[in-house]
Amino acid sequence: MIEKSKINEIVSSYKKPVIATICSHSSLQIFHGAKQEKLKTIGICLQGKEKIYDAFPLAKPDEFIFVDSYSNIPVSELVSKNAIIIPHGSFVEYTREKIDDLAVPILGNRNSLIWERSREKMFNWICNTGLKTPKVYSDPKTIDRTVIVKFSGAKGGAGYIIVNSYEEYVQKVDEKKVMVQEFIDGIRAYPHYFYSPLNKTGYPVSNGSIELLGVDRRIESNADEIGRAIYANAYTKIGFTVVANEPLVLRESLLCEYFEIGKKVSEAADKLFGGIPGPFCVETIITQNMEIYTFEISARIVAGTNIFANSSPYSVFMSKKPLSMGRRIAIEIKNAMKANKLNEIVY
Repeated sequence: MIEKSKINEIVSSYKKPVIATICSHSSLQIFHGAKQEKLKTIGICLQGKEKIYDAFPLAKPDEFIFVDSYSNIPVSELVSKNAIIIPHGSFVEYTREKIDDLAVPILGNRNSLIWERSREKMFNWICNTGLKTPKVYSDPKTIDRTVIVKFSGAKGGAGYIIVNSYEEYVQKVDEKKVMVQEFIDGIRAYPHYFYSPLNKTGYPVSNGSIELLGVDRRIESNADEIGRAIYANAYTKIGFTVVANEPLVLRESLLCEYFEIGKKVSEAADKLFGGIPGPFCVETIITQNMEIYTFEISARIVAGTNIFANSSPYSVFMSKKPLSMGRRIAIEIKNAMKANKLNEIVY
């Protein structure tokens, strides 16, 4: 792992930060938000993919850096251009362990991406929050109810498997690095948080505040349409690959609980690995008895924020100007630069 002091040294030389990210996942929103705040942008792109951004000129990066693989990040060129990388799901998946030693400032705490990457570390993180969680089976032989088998990495639910017994597990699962988690029946809700050590006007947490910018629900391949297949007697293997997102507005009585969830996740991050500045998402299920279970954490911007590329039902209560997560990121970088505190929000 690259030392934080090295990243501090790099970012201390920056005169005017530039926002950079891989051209995928939520990059349109990230570039658009940066442009709204008059920050320059760099898109790390595969040849030919730039056509997508030509079609969306208000979200087109100011400059493309072309690579032959997203796992090969042009470190020296980015640093020479004063770039701060905004990590997202595709970035985490393509670069994987290379993130650890990448000598470019990354918004947030790259330690949190390591904790997201490991199912064991993530579950430890969740356990340290004190929140209600589904049961996790360290030994598949003890499976005694319906479970969902999850694979490591930011794969958007691809490959997840439902099993009801150890025998079925043996038949269907051939990977060793998996998490076996109790299947909870309920409504999935994914709140989008932003933790700032600089802003004190949001929901108070230790050393800063969190903001709730939106909530979404994910549409997962045929899992959300399985009823049609069953009705048509055309049932196929259920799939959980995320293909889209749709907005949710929580009943107002749940907001206090959800702010507390964000607070507990943030403060557990402080204790375990030094905090989680910037965007993050806590993945939850609300049961019919109104119990909230936390089952995963995404330690960076999530694709569900793309629903709110201009503003959300929550951001309108915080900001007089339209506020997406992409724009909130740009505002934080600008404020940190003005206060000479970029080192507090990057690693």
